[in-house]
Amino acid sequence: MPRVDGRAPDQLRPVTVTRNFLLHPEGSVLVEFGATKVICTASVDDKVPSFLKGQGLGWVTAEYAMLPRSTNTRTPRENRGPSGRSQEIQRLVGRALRVVFERRKLGERTVWVDCDVIQADGGTRTAAITGAFVAVTDALYRIPAVDPTAVIRDCVAAVSVGIVGGQPVVDLNYAEDSAAEVDMNVVMTGAGAFVEVQGTAEQTAFRRPELDTLLSLAETGIRRLIALQRRALASRDERVFTI
Repeated sequence: MPRVDGRAPDQLRPVTVTRNFLLHPEGSVLVEFGATKVICTASVDDKVPSFLKGQGLGWVTAEYAMLPRSTNTRTPRENRGPSGRSQEIQRLVGRALRVVFERRKLGERTVWVDCDVIQADGGTRTAAITGAFVAVTDALYRIPAVDPTAVIRDCVAAVSVGIVGGQPVVDLNYAEDSAAEVDMNVVMTGAGAFVEVQGTAEQTAFRRPELDTLLSLAETGIRRLIALQRRALASRDERVFTI
């Protein structure tokens, strides 16, 4: 069955990474997965939380928010603190990033990652992880006392997969996500190791062969995203990279 936007089951939406998107942060990226657009910034603070003081370890942490009109109706600002959904996503982003950075080589510094969704059409958390890695890497190159090549262990990226109308597909947009029988987010490193798998049967339980198919779709999609990240980070001059 054709997908709503005509893509093949294993086809990502057009993905664009725009580096140095903002003037002030040490690292900033606009990442676009189709109509989903997320601004990821990385800010460096020369101190760590109290529970890490004196241990010689750095810290990477994330915050996530959706702008009020990032969706088809206005979402109120989270003035009283992040919602349960936002907390869950920002913790996911932080965990994913900490896996691929050698915190002892970072020293007692904190990298604050802010992921702000300016337009949502499904896959905001996976876009945030994919863009945030590039933003943090760019930020590391602006810390004079840090050797980025010693801090960066690997790349990390994420993509959604699911079963829609009985068909396993990758990189769901909102229309597909809202109708999916199975919805899953997969985070992987450049070496092909899993960081996190979040999978839910929304309407129909799924079996091991279907899980294997979804993970294979995710792995193929993430390999393409990792290649995009590496291409972006290999260039110190270009700003915009697409697949």
